This record gives sequence, C-alpha cells and structure tokens, in this order.
Amino acid sequence: MGKQHEHCCSNEQPKHTSEEEHDHDHDHDHGSVEAEGWLAHWPLLTALLVVIVMMVLEYGFQVTFSQVVQLIIFLPAYLLAGYNVLLLAFRKAFRLDFFNEFFLMSVATIGAFAIGSYSEGVAVMVFYSIGEWFQDTAVSNAKRSIKALLDIRPDQVTVIREGQVLRLKPQEVAIGEVIQVKPGEKVALDAELLSDSAALNTSALTGESKPDTKRKGDAVFAGMINLNQLVDLKVTAVFTDSKLSKILEMVQDATARKSQTQLFISRFAKVYTPIVFLLALLVVAVPYFFVGDYVFRDWLYRGLVFLVISCPCALVVSIPLGYFGGIGLASKNGILFKGSNYLDVMTKVNTLVMDKTGTLTKGVFEVQQVLSIGLEKDQLLRLAAALESKSSHPIAMAISRYAGVPMSLPAAQSVEEIAGHGLKGSVEGQEVLAGNVKLLKKFGIDYDPQLEKETDTIVAIAIDSKYAGFISIADELKEDAGKAIADLHAHGIRTVMLSGDKQSVVDHVAKQLGIDQAFGDLLPEDKVAKVSALKKEGMYLAFVGDGVNDAPVVALADAGIAMGGLGSDATIETADIVIQNDQPSKIFTAIQIGKLTRNVVWQNIILAMTVKVLVLILGAGGVATLWEAVIADVGVALLAILNAVRIQRMRL
Repeated sequence: MGKQHEHCCSNEQPKHTSEEEHDHDHDHDHGSVEAEGWLAHWPLLTALLVVIVMMVLEYGFQVTFSQVVQLIIFLPAYLLAGYNVLLLAFRKAFRLDFFNEFFLMSVATIGAFAIGSYSEGVAVMVFYSIGEWFQDTAVSNAKRSIKALLDIRPDQVTVIREGQVLRLKPQEVAIGEVIQVKPGEKVALDAELLSDSAALNTSALTGESKPDTKRKGDAVFAGMINLNQLVDLKVTAVFTDSKLSKILEMVQDATARKSQTQLFISRFAKVYTPIVFLLALLVVAVPYFFVGDYVFRDWLYRGLVFLVISCPCALVVSIPLGYFGGIGLASKNGILFKGSNYLDVMTKVNTLVMDKTGTLTKGVFEVQQVLSIGLEKDQLLRLAAALESKSSHPIAMAISRYAGVPMSLPAAQSVEEIAGHGLKGSVEGQEVLAGNVKLLKKFGIDYDPQLEKETDTIVAIAIDSKYAGFISIADELKEDAGKAIADLHAHGIRTVMLSGDKQSVVDHVAKQLGIDQAFGDLLPEDKVAKVSALKKEGMYLAFVGDGVNDAPVVALADAGIAMGGLGSDATIETADIVIQNDQPSKIFTAIQIGKLTRNVVWQNIILAMTVKVLVLILGAGGVATLWEAVIADVGVALLAILNAVRIQRMRL
C-alpha cells in the first residue's frame, strides 16, 4: 500500500529518491503473491497459526499461561508477522518521518507489549499485515488486469529472410522485412498489407470484434488477428514503435498520473496522521488531570486503540485502486485514459465541442459532381487531381482516387498548402488553386455565389487567377453519431461543432444530428478563439477531434479527446483520452465511466471515515478493544477494496 500513499505532490509521473524506492520494494516484498506464492508468506502464516492456537487454548480449553511464557511464545510470532513493518518504520523514523501508518502500527503494537497485552499486540500486527497482503494483491491484480487488456503482443513471428522461412522474436525483425501471418494468428508488428486482401479482428485495439477488411497497401497494426487466409505483410515499424506498444505504455503510465481526489487524500493523510498521534497522546495524558481513579495502563490501552483504528490504509489503497478499475473498464470499452485525473475531469464536463470530419462523419469522401467553366470536365479534374495528389488530406485523396491512375496525371510543381484554405501550385505551366471559398477570396478571385449555399463540401478551382469550376464531395455520418448527441443532451451536456468546412455544410450536419451550435469556415486559430470564448463563459469543456490539425484546441480544452487511436502517432501523443474505435457514442461512455469511478471512490471515503470516527470515539471512551480496532480497520479496508475492484467487472 505504500506506493499510493507516498506520491502526493504532482499530477505527473511520480519521482522517487533511490532510498524511497528501496523502502517501497521492502514494503511490497510481503505482498507479491504472483511472484512467489503463498509460501513466501510463511512467517506471517506461522504467526497467524500461533495466535489461533493460543486463542483456542486460552478461550476454548481455559488454559492459562504466565506472563513470561506468553512473552516467549508471542514475541517470535510478533517479529515474524511484523518485521517488514518494523523495518520500514525504523527507516522512515531515521529520516525523521514519524507520521506514517508503519510507524503508527509499530508504536501501537510495541505499546501493547509494554502493558502486557501480548496476544492483542501480535493480533494487531498479524491482521494489519494480512490486510496489507490483500491490499497489495488487489492493487497488483488491478494493474495486471489493465496491462493484460492490451499486452497481447505475440512472442514469435514468421519472417521471410533471404528465401528462408524463419521463426523469430518480434524484436529481431527490421523495418522493410516481409512477415507471414497464418489464419488465427495475431499480427506481431505494424505493417503494410502485401496480399490482395485480409479480414482482421481488431478487438484488441478497438474493443470491437467486427471483422475489418483490409486491401493491398493498407496499414495493419500489431495486435490484430488474421481471420481466414495466409497473408504477407511488409514491416513498417520496429517492435517498440508499434501502435500497440505505445498504447500499452500509455495505459501503464496512466496508473501513475494521479487524480485530484488521490492527491487530496494523500495530502490529507500527511496531515491526518500527526493529528491522530497528538490526539492519542491527549487521550492518555489529559484524563490524569480530570479522572479521580486514573490508571495509566488503562488510558494507555485506549490511546493504543485510538492509534490502530486511525490507520488510513483503507483510503490510501482503495482510492487508487478505484481509479485503476476505472481505467481498466475504459480500456475494455476501447477508451484509453492517459491518467486517472482525466476520469475526474470527465465528470465535470458540461460542454462538448467537436470537429466534424472524422469525428461525427466517417471522413470517407466520395466525389459527387464535377462542374467546369471554360474547359472540359476531364481537364479540370486532371489539373485538380495533379495538385491534390501532393496532399494526404481525405478530400484530396478522394479527388485523386476519383481521377484514376496516378501515372496518367501531370506533375505538380511548387505545391504550397495554405492552412485552412487549400492548395496552390503549378501544373503544366498554369497556376492552379484548389480549396474552399476562402482560398478564392484570399487571392481576390471572383466566383459563383451559389457555391456558398451548396450542402456538399466544395473544392473550388481557379486556373491562372480565374474561377474554373468546382468539385463537390460528400461525407457520410457515422452510424452512432445521432445516438451520441442524444445521450449527451439527455444528461444536460451542451454540444458545439467547429469545422473548417463552409457554414452551409456545417449547418446541414448540425440540423441532422440536433447539435446546439455549429460554426463553419474556421481556421485552426478561429477554433482556438471559439474554445477560449466558451471557457470564458464558464464552460467546462471537452474537445473531440483528430488530434493532429486540432492540437492547439485539444491542448486548450479541459479534456482533449482523439477519435481513432489507430490513425496517427500524433493522436495518441496529444490527446488526454483516446477513443480507439472511432465511435462518437464512446464519448458518453467515457463520461459514464468517470462518474461511476467517482461514485465508488466517494463511497469508500465515506465508509472508511464513518467507521473510523465511530470506533475512534468508542476507543477513547474505553468501549472498543484492540481486537475490535484492528478488525474494524482491516474489515473496512477489505470492504473498500472489494467495492473498488467491482468497477472492472461492470458492464455499460
């Protein structure tokens, strides 16, 4: 449990001194079930057996033992159960760090031995250590389950090297080599498909098990499963640079980025523990001045009960575990949170701002119409396609694809991409402009005003500073876009769409989906201005986009969400949250998971604090014993852990 308690100063990756790491290693040695199994805990189990046997003899068979015999029996059991805790408490005390749960438990149990309550002193340490064991195991399992969701990279890959078929580790394969993947096998590395086609299961990366058909030349990513035929792939990234490796690394890092609730609890524990020490001293000392028959041993016992029940274990373990569970549940649903702090952020979002293309629409454009003025349609298309072939924008690719074989196109020279406007270049000695209406305005070119009213996306074309026609292109709404907007509205979340497309197209999409506000004809800097204005209105907003062109807005938003984590490295690197399967309905799922996690975390906080305050009062009043104190402490911790773990098993 020590790791979560110690990291309390930053939202970023925790940093430790080597000495602190060494302490943490010792703290967790006794809890590493997965590494060494039950036998690794023989000292603790032996101590537990001693306590059980002595209780049976004393209470079942009425056997009495002298103080000396009890000390001889219980002292070794105490050391077996608590040597890790005592060692860690000593190390921290040596650094003048007295206010921690390890020092607290050590003082309480040594005090119990000092007043002759040997069995209770051992029991406190045994049950505390068992609680630690279960807590550490639960945290380890949560982290392992998160990692298991994505760490499905194959151990071996079939490589065609110098005419030979070899089975190698993925780390030994270089970029450009050809690998083969049999039906049912997982793809080990990011690659380009060489075979004519392939059906792939992408569920490991997107959360969706629906087969995805790839064509020759398409990108295939590590973690996908080949479904029906032997395929050849050309490797495009080394093992450590694969999309899957980066996603896995991101999820592992996410467990270290702390939420505001975690930071608050960690800070609270650092203040709470010294206050408890002081109150325990007051419980022992103050009655001396007010109680006529004051007995030091009795009041010291009450102070020790006070110390035991005050241990903040349930809080500092179950709360991080709750956030681990939230990250794990999100991963199962194809949503990657870059830190548990973003789970909290999503619970506060009251405005969702989104891009249009690739977020609400499929981004798969098809040419609908070519209208030329003063020259043949084929010639207009030929010149436009030559220019657009130099761009990787989806609209440009649609025009190039519609024009046909690239080899038949003339070469475009001096191509310049004008952000938010379009392209300018020279084709066959003519200056060609291809872009939106703003591009024509920028260069002072007159055009048909009807272009402004078209509901399809329009690529206006000018040749040698004269308007020459347009190509209309249509995009298709994603199947669940309407449901996504409806779910958000049903929970009181305002929706705003920002797009570089013209206002008539943006209005048409907004009307179809029922979006509250829609702004078109925006340059990247205009989007930043709109988001800044919304924030000044007091909106707590998330922005959803492709994570590349919209990077400035993603950075400005309270939460930046990228659609399609398989699209580009920039998407994974710039966004706070990545929706891997491109489904806008997952935006609301992310909000649901954030709220679910928050509810479980606060349930644990209220449960732990209520029980602790109650037993603290009973202990100070002499009603609760050390036995009851330790059972209450460990019991609350285990209940809180079980409550946190159930998040991972929930279905949305």
